[in-house]
Amino acid sequence: MLFIFSLYPALGGRRVYDATHEAQPSGSGCMVGTRVGLLSTCIDWIKNNSKGVFWLAGMAGTGKTSIAISLCRVLAGDPDVLVGGTFFCSRTANQEGRTDVRRILPTLAALLAEISPEFALELAAELKPNSGAAVHKPTSEQFGPLLQRPLEHLASESRPIVFVIDALDECSDERELSELLKAIAAFKCATKVKFILTSRPETHILGGPISNQTRNEIFHLHTIGPEDVNEDIHMYIGNMFAQHPLAGSEAWYSESDVRALALLANGLFIFASTVIAYVLDTAAIEHRRARLHTVLSAMNNSKVATGPLDEMYEFVITRASSTASVEPHELAHTQQVLACILAARMPLSLNALAELLGQTPDVLRASLRRLRAVVHVPNEPDQPGLHSLHASFGDYLFERAAISIRLGRSLGDYSIARGCLQVMGKRLHFNVSRSSSSYQPNPSLKPAFIALSLEYACLHWIYHVSGLPEPSSFDELINQIFRPRVLFWLEVMSVLGHVRRAAAMLMFAVKTVRLCSEIVHIILISAHRRECVISRGSSTMPTCSWPHPRGQLNAAHRTSISLLCRWLRKILSFTRRSIRFAPGSFSSIRTE
Repeated sequence: MLFIFSLYPALGGRRVYDATHEAQPSGSGCMVGTRVGLLSTCIDWIKNNSKGVFWLAGMAGTGKTSIAISLCRVLAGDPDVLVGGTFFCSRTANQEGRTDVRRILPTLAALLAEISPEFALELAAELKPNSGAAVHKPTSEQFGPLLQRPLEHLASESRPIVFVIDALDECSDERELSELLKAIAAFKCATKVKFILTSRPETHILGGPISNQTRNEIFHLHTIGPEDVNEDIHMYIGNMFAQHPLAGSEAWYSESDVRALALLANGLFIFASTVIAYVLDTAAIEHRRARLHTVLSAMNNSKVATGPLDEMYEFVITRASSTASVEPHELAHTQQVLACILAARMPLSLNALAELLGQTPDVLRASLRRLRAVVHVPNEPDQPGLHSLHASFGDYLFERAAISIRLGRSLGDYSIARGCLQVMGKRLHFNVSRSSSSYQPNPSLKPAFIALSLEYACLHWIYHVSGLPEPSSFDELINQIFRPRVLFWLEVMSVLGHVRRAAAMLMFAVKTVRLCSEIVHIILISAHRRECVISRGSSTMPTCSWPHPRGQLNAAHRTSISLLCRWLRKILSFTRRSIRFAPGSFSSIRTE
C-alpha cells in the first residue's frame, strides 16, 4: 500500500500525522467505567442503524473529544468494524494542519489506503489523471476522488467502515467546513460507510445538512441531565485523587469532598479536570487541603485554578464578539441577552425571555447564534431551558474576564426587572385566574393560560429590583404598574401555589424598596380596620374579603412594619389558600 505515497507524495504531504486518535496523549479519553452507556449507544448505531452520519453535539467542556477518543480505541479492537480513518481537529495543538479543513480528507484517505490494498488501488486510479493534484483542491472537489469513488469499489467489505472527525467547530474556515459537511451528508454508497462527527452546536454547523434528523442521527450531549453524568464525574475525581496519595501522610481528602466536587462540576467534565489539576499541583498536604477548601467554598477567583476554563470562555466570547462579524449595536444586544440569561432565577424559554425584553424569539436566537458553545438554546421557542454551560461562566464574565468583554452584574437585573413589571402590567387583570367562583379551589397544576413570562415576573420581580445599585430608580414604575395590580398579583401567586412566597416577597419588598411598604399597607390597613371581614357561610370554610385599593394612600395608611409581620404570621399559619377576585372590585381569600 505504501506505493501510493511514493507515486503521489502530495498525498502524504497533506496528511496530518498528529491528528489521528493513536497520536492523542495516552491519558486522554474517558476513564474506564465511565460513559459506558453513551459508548454502547454509538457502537450499536454503527452496527445496526441504516443512517450514515452520527453527530455528537455538545457545549464546550462536556467531554466530546474524550468520548471520541475512547470510541476509536474500542472500535480499533472490534473485529466487526473497520476504522477507516480519524481526524481530531484542535486549535490548541499549535499545529496549523489540525484546523485546516482541506487536510481532513487527504488524511482520512491516506489512513484507509494504508490498511486496505483495494482502496489504495482505487485511490491511485483516481489520483493518476492529475498526478495527485486533487489533494490541494477545495474540499468540495476532494471528496469524490479521495473518498467517494474509491469507496464505491469496496463492495466486498462486509464490515462497516467508520470515519471519525472530532471538534469540527475548531476548524478555521467555516465555508470549507460547510462544503465538507454537505458532501458527507449527501454521500451514498453500496459499501456500509459511517461518519462519526463531534462539534459544539455552532450556528454554521447547526444550519447545515447534518442537522437533518430524518437522515442523520443527532445526539445532543449537553442535554443529558447532570445527575446522569455526576456519577461518572464522581468516579473520575475519586480515582484521580486516589492515584496521587501523599507518602507518609494521612488521607488529605474525604469521600464527602469527592461527592461535593462532583456536584459542583454539575455535569461538566472540564470543570472536574481543571479542579483536579489545580488541587494536585502541590505535594504539601496542607496546600492540597487549602486548595480543596477554596474550590468547595465557591470563592475561587484564582487564575491558577480557573485558567483552562477561562481560556475556553475567552476564546468563545472573543470570537463571538469579533468586530469583523458583529456590529456594535448587535454586540450590545447580545451582551444584554447574555446578562439576562445569567441573571435569570429559573430557566426560561425563548418566548418568555423575548416577552420580558420586549423582543421576538427570532431576534433572541440570532443574538445567541455564536454563543451556542456556552449557552444552551432549546430547539422549541416554548421549551424552558435557556441556561449557561456552567455557573463558572457567569463568574468569569462578571469577575475575571477582560474589561472589553466583562459584564456588569446589574445589567441583567435591570433588564429583567423592567421586563417583569411590563409583563405584569400587560397580563395582570381582573379575574386573571379565570375562576367562575371565589369558592373554586386552586388547580393542582399551573394553568396553561398563565404564560411562563407572567409566572416568572410574579415570582421574581422584586429580587431583580433589589439587585440594582439604586432600587429606588424603579419607584415610579412600581407605582404605575404594580401598585394598582397588587391584588391581581396575589391571585396569580395563589393559583401558582405560592401564597407563602408572596408573603415573604412582600416582607422582602418592604425592606428593600421604599415604595413597597406603602403597597403592603394597602392590604394591611384593610385588615387592621376590620374592612376585611372573616365570616362563615354555608360552606365549612372561612372566607375573607377586602375592598380593592384605589387612589393614593393617606397618612392613616402608613402603619408600622410590625403590623406586616403580624399579618404574615397569620397567613403563614394557613395550610391552603385560594385567592380570588369577587365581583364589585373585592378580593376574596378562602382558607382551609
